[in-house]
Amino acid sequence: MRIINRKFGREYQILDKFEAGISLIGAEVKSVRTKQMRLENSFVKLIGDEAYLINAEIPVYKFSRPTGYDPKRTRKLLLHKAELLRLKGKMASGSHLTIAPSACYNKGPLFKIEVALVKSRGEIGKKKLEKGRDIKRDQEKMAKEYMKT
Repeated sequence: MRIINRKFGREYQILDKFEAGISLIGAEVKSVRTKQMRLENSFVKLIGDEAYLINAEIPVYKFSRPTGYDPKRTRKLLLHKAELLRLKGKMASGSHLTIAPSACYNKGPLFKIEVALVKSRGEIGKKKLEKGRDIKRDQEKMAKEYMKT
């Protein structure tokens, strides 16, 4: 089971990746197992000595009866102290960096979030990325047609 943030590759340039555990409650676990998690527009915020996943949506599990459940609640991420210190140091250096989740997957009975230290591409960077993909696709198509003849 793997849930991917589809906008991640287009929006951000990856500088460093980390694997973090996620603290879930009750029926959230079953909801994530059925791939009902959305990571678009979510980010990680460092508060004190802890990391939190903000704005990730885990909808209500259809067979549970939650009262007052918030699907976009803030969830704690479980990172090693050394990783947190390294992230804090890089974030303090400035240069407009962000920590964003790229994927969620399970490792045995545990759920992990793949977070990355990223830099935003901007509109020009996005257009360059798309243009490069188009050129590569055209070259592959031409090579395939050349091999047919």
